[in-house]
Amino acid sequence: MHPPETTGFPVPPEDRRLSPHTGWTRAHWEAVADRLLDALLPFTREQGAAVRPPGAPSWSGPDVDGLEGFARAFLLLAVRLAGAEGADPANRTERWALGLAAGTRRGGPEAWPQITDCSQQIVEAASIAVGLHLSRPWLWDRLAPATQGRLVDWLSPVVGCRTRDNNHVLFQVVVEEFLASLGALDDRTGIEAGLDRVDEWYRGDGWYQDGPTRRSDYRDDRDGAVRQGDRTYEAGERFDYYNAWGFHHYTLLWSRMAGSRGVARATVYRQRLHAFLTQYVHLFGADGAPVHHGRSLSYRFACLAPVWLGALEDATPLPPGLTRRLASTTLRHFVRNGAPDERGLLPLGWYGAFRPSAQAYSGPGSPYAASKGFLGLLLPADHPVWTAPEDDLPVERAGHATALPVPGFLVQATREDGLVRLLNHGSHYLTPPPGTRRDDPHYAKLAYSTRTGPEVGAAAGEQRLDNHIALVSPSGQVSRRERIHRVAVTDGYAASWHRPRMDDDELPDACRIDSVSIVIGAREVRIHRVAAPAGYTVREGGYALADQDALRADTSGTRATVRRGDGLVSAIAGLHGWTGAHVRHGYGSNAFGPRSAVPYCSAVTATTAVPGVSMGPTAAPLRESIHVSVVLLTANGADPAHEVLPPGLSVSVDGLTVRLDLQGRASWLVRPGTPQPVVGGPRVARPA
Repeated sequence: MHPPETTGFPVPPEDRRLSPHTGWTRAHWEAVADRLLDALLPFTREQGAAVRPPGAPSWSGPDVDGLEGFARAFLLLAVRLAGAEGADPANRTERWALGLAAGTRRGGPEAWPQITDCSQQIVEAASIAVGLHLSRPWLWDRLAPATQGRLVDWLSPVVGCRTRDNNHVLFQVVVEEFLASLGALDDRTGIEAGLDRVDEWYRGDGWYQDGPTRRSDYRDDRDGAVRQGDRTYEAGERFDYYNAWGFHHYTLLWSRMAGSRGVARATVYRQRLHAFLTQYVHLFGADGAPVHHGRSLSYRFACLAPVWLGALEDATPLPPGLTRRLASTTLRHFVRNGAPDERGLLPLGWYGAFRPSAQAYSGPGSPYAASKGFLGLLLPADHPVWTAPEDDLPVERAGHATALPVPGFLVQATREDGLVRLLNHGSHYLTPPPGTRRDDPHYAKLAYSTRTGPEVGAAAGEQRLDNHIALVSPSGQVSRRERIHRVAVTDGYAASWHRPRMDDDELPDACRIDSVSIVIGAREVRIHRVAAPAGYTVREGGYALADQDALRADTSGTRATVRRGDGLVSAIAGLHGWTGAHVRHGYGSNAFGPRSAVPYCSAVTATTAVPGVSMGPTAAPLRESIHVSVVLLTANGADPAHEVLPPGLSVSVDGLTVRLDLQGRASWLVRPGTPQPVVGGPRVARPA
């Protein structure tokens, strides 16, 4: 038996023969797209050029927010129109054509703000340019010449504009390419320079870093203005969904716009996308949920853009039935969990509205970047992606621990509950100046998953509790995990280190935390080597669970467990170096529900001094300690606390070396802080 659909709006009948897992077909995709477009009508200004769904404005102001809402939804209209080969029985196209005319009418009541250096308008211009390209025979070619001319005039200032030194370079590139396709741009120097710049950020295996590690430009959170600093700053190594809805999305769409002008680059981009999808498919749970990690998560199913592009460009390792299964399961997952909501809107949040997880640059129309997730409608109805039976996802075939060494991820998947967890030992986003607290909860955690989100917001941000190891000063300050130095990422384990940072209670540079993660089925064994001043508390948390209702919590010795009513369990057990376990409850701090809880362990710093290391000429030396824990996240509803531990696991510590023994398997020797942190242990096969 399959549960009935609870989408909140009419959907076509399911087809369980073609789609045995989801029941969804191309008609379901069209129905959701139409629902999203039609629901925006009450929030569209009279002439159609500004779309402002309800919600708090961004730092760019209401005029730019209105453009943002128009541009991102316009992309969906264009994809829907192109996928139907111009058929538009509901006559939606006319409204958007009127909006194009009104937005470009200088001095008009709904005129769009002009494009300037580093402005949000550059971002939205890219959606408009791509939409006009995709729907060209049915929209652009039928616009009045005066409207076409005004659109060229509005887009043209992007040429030569200064952009943010990250994925924003591609927004400029696609606008310039569209202008070139119209004969409105003769000099392609800027296009080629932009693509060359993006190539500098390619790191291998299909992964782009979002901008250089060191940069000088920054957007001031106080007023949203982009400024150029006097010196460069470390920006981090940012790997996230911008690979999906940014780099691969725009490079491949650029190649489609460029045609014969971009053949050589297009070949490279297809190869990169193929490599990316080989790994990317492992970041989705059996229920279609993507791993909740990184910024701009309100874009939701925009993460499907490269999955569809792989099929469109013959650049995918995924069979047609797997492509549709992954995409349909993900879209269906969000729809059945309230996105869109009962009004048909996509609010800022994950499922429902949750502003604390959104960035200040996001306006109420920002979530309509989800339009990128509908590119599959460009495939004809008789394409194998739409006609092949659905396949199983990788997590449904077998549990695995898969290394993604370029971004520094170890992906832990369990077949029995369909959960996927991302153990993070590499990707980090360092908040630019003038900010001094440079960690971001969507990047700095030790782990993320498809069923949980980090605790965010002011109070939770200060606590830094879930999936984090911290030093807590005598005054109560909690250390941050900012720059993550990867040591090793391979199938079965990963290792990294960081220097904990505080504000007023300044820590010495020699203070350091080395971390190792070892995967044993659904469990992660964490081993930390901590060098810290005496008198500090060491604290480590497991996954934060969130729900509509209160969560059940249990503690015993150095074990703490949180349980949700549907059987989802988060637990942590201290095996060495921990003296207590606790649970902290929160409210309004998690995208997955209003009530949340985090299990965690604590201990005081060790008494053994690190030879030759001290805080200063009169300060006491640092202390060094080893801490071993088991972290569990499972949807199997484990009840007894002892089930946190893998059966037959034993731990022994000799100085700074940890030995892990598991019944019937080879032993691990773990030495955090060394070039080869793990020796021995069972070999973990990479899934086919």
